[in-house]
Amino acid sequence: MDPGEQMQRRETLPHLDVCVEDSAPWGGVLALMQALRPHWDPARIQLKFFTEGITNLLMGCWVEGPVGPVETVLVRVYGRHTERLVDRARERATLQLLQAHGCGPRLYCSFTNGLCYQYLSGRVLEDRLLREPAVYRLIAAEMARIHSIPRSGSPAQPVLWEKVSGFLQLVQTAETKPPGPEGTLPGLPGLHVLQREMEALRQHLTHVSSPIVLCHNDLLTKNIIYNQPEGSVRFIDYEYADYNYQAFDIGNHFNEFAGVETVDPSLYPSVGLQRDWLATYLRSYKQALGLSTGVSDQELQGLYVRVCKFSLVSHFLWGLWALLQARYSTIDFDFLRYALARFDFYFEKKEEYFAMKLPD
Repeated sequence: MDPGEQMQRRETLPHLDVCVEDSAPWGGVLALMQALRPHWDPARIQLKFFTEGITNLLMGCWVEGPVGPVETVLVRVYGRHTERLVDRARERATLQLLQAHGCGPRLYCSFTNGLCYQYLSGRVLEDRLLREPAVYRLIAAEMARIHSIPRSGSPAQPVLWEKVSGFLQLVQTAETKPPGPEGTLPGLPGLHVLQREMEALRQHLTHVSSPIVLCHNDLLTKNIIYNQPEGSVRFIDYEYADYNYQAFDIGNHFNEFAGVETVDPSLYPSVGLQRDWLATYLRSYKQALGLSTGVSDQELQGLYVRVCKFSLVSHFLWGLWALLQARYSTIDFDFLRYALARFDFYFEKKEEYFAMKLPD
């Protein structure tokens, strides 16, 4: 059965007419568990808040058994106004496709302002482990596995430019009350600069070929679950997942080495680490496609250059995203300072990466 048939025959995702208030979630969570896990005693349900996310509210629900939680159900409440940034119907369809191929958590239901899904055993990856060869090679192989998921029907179109132009338009049309893209923090580029840079990026990257594959598009450390006893990693939080340029997904992940709470460009992976990561990725990707797993120096260098170039538009995209979050989000995070860090990193590397040449 091909992926198209799997998507057609998959079970319809249940939808519950429940709203979970981010300021007082308990009532909504109990209503969800009553529908999803009616055998759970409401008086014994426990709730844990996860604080790593800067877009949504994430909670874990469970009841204790003789030796610990019987099962944990994750409840993700969408951040305020994030429907401006994320196509929720597309997100659900992508999650179901990933589930059909053994990637990503199992979905239990959607509700008015969020999703319930499977808790994956393991722990959120620590930043320091990104540099451990045994760990980053697992991440490279898992990304290759997702990238190799075939698409049936018409050729896939990359979501990148639709997303970048959409974010920029939202920045342009946002209310002029602070916080906004200009005058709120010294050094933030103005709208005319953002428009100019988007066109420069589009023009430059149009001539840089990269396969269109199913991408995570937001693989920061907190979206990686590491199960050390099993020696495995799994990815979570696929709300930005879609078809996109292979080199973008990799470059975006490399950018995340610099951190989120405090963006430190000195933590960007070394060339040696990148090349080892990319070699593992290429072998895994080719194996998944049924190809010979040999990797030539020219092939490795070509992917390295493409990843460097597409990493620029990753900085630009998340800089725009942060400007919008600063305007609309209720989460306690300094989005404007994060935007400034991403744009600074972009301008620091732009000339160097634009000048890089692909091997003949």
